[in-house]
Amino acid sequence: MRILHASLFFSVKHAGGTVDLIYKLARAQSARGHDVCVYTGDFRLDAAYAASLRGARVRAFRSWLNFGFYLMPGPVLAARKERRRFDLIHLHCYRSFQNVVLHYFAKRRGIPFVMDSHGSLPKFVRKRRLKALFDLLVGRRILRDAARCIGETELGVNEYLEAGVAKDKVVLIPPPFPVEDFRTLPQPGQFRARFGIGDRRLVMFLGRIHWIKGLDFLVEGFADLAKPRDDVLLAVVGPDDGYRTALEQIIEREGLAAKVRFTGFLGGEDKLAALVDADVVVQTSRYEQGAWAPFEAVLCGTPIVVSRNSGAGEDVKRIDAGYLVDFGDRAELRDTLAYVLDHPDEARQKARTAKAYIEANLSMANRIRDYEVLYEECVAERRRDGRRGWRS
Repeated sequence: MRILHASLFFSVKHAGGTVDLIYKLARAQSARGHDVCVYTGDFRLDAAYAASLRGARVRAFRSWLNFGFYLMPGPVLAARKERRRFDLIHLHCYRSFQNVVLHYFAKRRGIPFVMDSHGSLPKFVRKRRLKALFDLLVGRRILRDAARCIGETELGVNEYLEAGVAKDKVVLIPPPFPVEDFRTLPQPGQFRARFGIGDRRLVMFLGRIHWIKGLDFLVEGFADLAKPRDDVLLAVVGPDDGYRTALEQIIEREGLAAKVRFTGFLGGEDKLAALVDADVVVQTSRYEQGAWAPFEAVLCGTPIVVSRNSGAGEDVKRIDAGYLVDFGDRAELRDTLAYVLDHPDEARQKARTAKAYIEANLSMANRIRDYEVLYEECVAERRRDGRRGWRS
């Protein structure tokens, strides 16, 4: 099958788990004999990362006016000139100029496409009016015309239904994890030595430094934990996405400057070394589609604490992978962190049990067929409609 993935960005540092999933999904599909191409933009493009994608083609187009809605006219000509036919288009994230273009050509050429919003459907964060305008002008048509809409959790499924998508067009596919990337882990102690942490109990956040990630809540709960004890430290691992200055002000207000480390973005072996050395990884997001970063921690054998209100909380609860707290409940977060740190054997056993489940049930090798079956159903339905494929 000839598959086109469309991603606004192609940099794990900038877009995190969504891009990582696209990369590994394209890699796995190519390894299974599919002809895979990725259309993306050049804004903050990680060229080395794109070049390392074995088997798949990555086409990076010039991105203009990068103010939140990235204009990318290149796919217009590329779609017209593409020499080989695409059987299916997989659109990633919802509101983008790129999706507008590919939606138009998919409709015109009779190519089925699936929408994979990755949690981008809600309008409650940033530019609400612009998002509402996008939905009114074209977004609703994209959702209407999609052969299927993919939700990663029940939360994601419900978001589509609330947006008016027909129930029979929404499918639940939990994102598969490339467990093979966690087979060989770094020796413990490397991250601690690099950042001068020593033997202190290490609480860690992994992800973008953004308001939606609930880092203000994390810092406040950690402050309640740290004030009566000197054996704990918080590491914030990830790139700034516009919230670091505000977060540093909260840290200063709570008197935590000596107990917090900012590491910046860490990838590859450096990220694994961080996860291996953490005593607990915490994701207290206001909103989160799924438990990507927490499950990476679990695959390193590290306990996790997640806010239960999110899709990540749904993932963690389903397989009892870690501990849950209500967002905003500082006392519960403090007490849960203390419990995990003071009961390491129990917490790590929970992580090991969840790791075994992920390896057996959620690996890329075990779940890649879910996408193939979905694609095949969409293509078969379009053929039954009697429409022609997209040809140059």
